[in-house]
Order: sequence, then structure tokens, then C-alpha cells
Amino acid sequence: MAVKSKVTDTKTVLLQLFICLMTFYAVYYITRSISFGAFRLQTYDYLIPFDFKTEPSCPSSKYMANLVSMEMTYFVCGLLFAGVVKEWVWDYAITVTIIHIAVTSTVMSEFPLVWHWWLALGCALLIMICSGHLLVHFAFQDNLIYPLLDDF
Repeated sequence: MAVKSKVTDTKTVLLQLFICLMTFYAVYYITRSISFGAFRLQTYDYLIPFDFKTEPSCPSSKYMANLVSMEMTYFVCGLLFAGVVKEWVWDYAITVTIIHIAVTSTVMSEFPLVWHWWLALGCALLIMICSGHLLVHFAFQDNLIYPLLDDF
């Protein structure tokens, strides 16, 4: 059985990861600005991508703005990552999320242990992977690399 795959060098992977990280935080602050205006919040918090301490409450405008900006960021970034990495969206999505968790822990000076933040993050990650792979499937399906299975 012969499997043919394309090996990407480390420099390219790191460059794509850097582009994905910068895209992720740029989109996060853009969606946060939009949700800031949409939910008519009084003060703009620059630490919003890292805030996991806000208590979950549907009437709370701050919590809803946090939740909407997180989910929209992950959805949009899934689509944008598809344009950057073409076929490894799930890998870059998970890597960016792990880096985001590390940065969040560093900025907030504690590891997030609240269940609602992990639930929202898990759903957002699933949305990012699905949206990115759907776009890859429909937009780039002619350019994908499939293994050659000669022995079957």
C-alpha cells in the first residue's frame, strides 16, 4: 500500500500559525467592537478575549457580548483559516485554541475552571472546525491531497 502525502516545512507551518493567530485576535477584537455597540455596553474592556470570570446570565449584556463575540470569532476564523491553510483547518483550529487557553491563563493569572467558559469554548471550536472544513470541501476540493491506495 502506497500513501502519497505532501510534507510541509517547519517555516511554512510556523508562518501559517502566526497568520492564523493574528487573524484570530484581530477578528476577536472586531467582533467584540461590534457586540459592544450591539449590546450598548458602557465600558470597553480590552481583556475581553481572555475574560472567563463573567457570571453566565442571559439578561447580562456583558456576558452575552462575551459569548456572541467568542462564537462569531470562531465561526469567522474557521472560514478565514480555510483560505490560509487549505486543508488542515482542524489542526490549526486546535493549536490556536490551545495557545489562546495558555494566553488566557497568563493574562488572567489563573487557569479557567468555570464550566460555562469551557462549554462555550468547546462549542466554538467545533463550529470553527466545521465551518472551515465545509468551506475547504466546497471551495478547494479539486486541490486536496488524497492518499493513493494501490493495494485495494
